[in-house]
Parts: sequence; C-alpha cells; structure tokens
Amino acid sequence: MSHALPTSLPIAGLVRAARRRADLSQRELAERAKVSRSSVNRIEAGAFTPSIGMLGRLLGVADIHLVAVDPDGHVVLPVGCWDDTRDGAGRHYPVHLDTVLDPLLGEWWGDRFGLARPPETFHRDRARRDAQRARSRWEVRVAKYWSHSEPPIVPDGRPRRLR
Repeated sequence: MSHALPTSLPIAGLVRAARRRADLSQRELAERAKVSRSSVNRIEAGAFTPSIGMLGRLLGVADIHLVAVDPDGHVVLPVGCWDDTRDGAGRHYPVHLDTVLDPLLGEWWGDRFGLARPPETFHRDRARRDAQRARSRWEVRVAKYWSHSEPPIVPDGRPRRLR
C-alpha cells in the first residue's frame, strides 16, 4: 500500500494553535519554550521551519504532543533497544527482523555448517516473518474482539533436514 507524503506540514498553524490554546503572546511562548521571539514570529509567518525538537518544545508549552501515526491513524511507538540482544561484536540486530532468543536447531543459518549456536538470532525468511506477525496480531487482537477468519498456522520451526 503506497501513500503519498504530505507536501508540506501546517507548522505555522500548529504553532498558532498552541499559542492560542495556551493563551500566550509570541514573546511568552518563546520564553517558555526557550526560543527567540523572532523564531516564533518567523515560524508563524511561514518563513522558518523549526527542527522537530524546537517544534516539540513550542507545542509542549500548550500540552500538545507530536506523534507518528500510520495511514490508519494508529500511533506508531518507537522500537526499543535492549543491550542483551546484540551480536558477538556488540552490534544491534537489524530492526526489521524479529529477534529469536535461544534458537532451536535449524533456526540459525550456521547450524548447517556445525557452528556453535548464538544465544539469539533472527529469521531472514521474509514470508515466514510476515506469516508469524500476522498470526500473532490475530491471536492477540482479533481473536479476542472480532470473528475474522484465522490466518494460516506458521510452520512450527522444526529443523529442516540439514545437508
């Protein structure tokens, strides 16, 4: 599903709305957000685009928060980092892959070469990952509240025959 990105964000209007909601002058908003009054003036005039940090401070004065949403309007939460899920060189695993803790025989690519299994790894097979995610979403959310059809069962991860 492809969605067009907005060509421009209504930043000037958001800052004006925050100022109105907080009932503050440009000078008062600037003082509370720790920015210059001229910056607030230029932002509201559309002559200056603030950084995300500055915009967050300006809106925060009026208790308005910046959030990321997906095309359906659901809030997108940031992905956390855990120090105990790093590879042997101290690098984080790729964020788009699901981490597998204590992999079973066959769940790690090095098994076919007889390498020692690490304490965690990830699945590279995109179709399997997508099926597991769909199944998990259904089990956690849909099964409780709606009567949608059940997605296919994901292979149980039993080891394939190693060559």
